Amino acid sequence: MGQKINPLGFRLGTTQSHHSLWFAQPKKYSEGLEEDKKMRDCIKNYVQKNIRISSGMEGIARIEIKKRIDLIQIIIYMGFPKLLIADKPRRVEELQMNVQKELNCVNKKLNIAITRISNPYGHPNILAEFIAGQLKNRVSFRKAMKKAIELTEQANTKGIQVQIAGRIDGKEIARVEWIREGRVPLQTIEAKIDYCSYTVRTIYGVLGIKIWIFVDEE
Repeated sequence: MGQKINPLGFRLGTTQSHHSLWFAQPKKYSEGLEEDKKMRDCIKNYVQKNIRISSGMEGIARIEIKKRIDLIQIIIYMGFPKLLIADKPRRVEELQMNVQKELNCVNKKLNIAITRISNPYGHPNILAEFIAGQLKNRVSFRKAMKKAIELTEQANTKGIQVQIAGRIDGKEIARVEWIREGRVPLQTIEAKIDYCSYTVRTIYGVLGIKIWIFVDEE
């Protein structure tokens, strides 16, 4: 059968770059990895707690982490940064304190920067959050998928595929539904494809959303 591979890992070194940049000795590697996970979770939780816009979206496209000997640099790419920068430096400082508390790193300096991305709906994470919000409000899944595709078309992408799996519309039997618009060449390594998988907790159970977006060819 067709073997599915994560499109981001498949393209590392050609069209895709790493989201974490650091070097560790083999014995310390797992610690570094855990640290990254903690940082990302901490940032997402903070943003979720402090932001409530109409659809309840966080708007984080990705979080990049760069570690040096005495410095950890975190860049948060957000679609709607005005949410976090509403009370300008205070929010960012509070977030920095939170992350530092989580990591309890004494000898390392922490630096958090927030970057705005153009076309937020051209990013699968933000789209997945949008669809998740719709599904939680009991909008029919087809409607949500079509609306998401309309939003990406405005961000001039070349193709998109959306897949939702689980107890869709609260049906007894779980199934997988998907919809594709434009081209999504997953086999072509030259093609820059953005991907994310996202879980939604609805009242019936957990749904999984996967989104592939074909950005452009290198």
